[in-house]
Amino acid sequence: MTVHAMEEMAEDDLDVFDIEEAVLNGRVVRSAKDDPRGTRYTVEGSALDGEKLVGIVGRFHWTSQFLIITVYDVNKYH
Repeated sequence: MTVHAMEEMAEDDLDVFDIEEAVLNGRVVRSAKDDPRGTRYTVEGSALDGEKLVGIVGRFHWTSQFLIITVYDVNKYH
């Protein structure tokens, strides 16, 4: 997880368990293939409380790990 993602997580009153729940039980809603650093995926899923909808933007790193670039409370921005 990037520093930016951690800052955004705190700003939107989310914690690592909310992000984990959303990634594990959410779905890919967008993919952007135009980035030269690799395809970016947007995953949306419920936070641990089952009420907040969390957005996670990330890409697969060269190590095959998913790098979380940013996170946000979907309802706050839509």
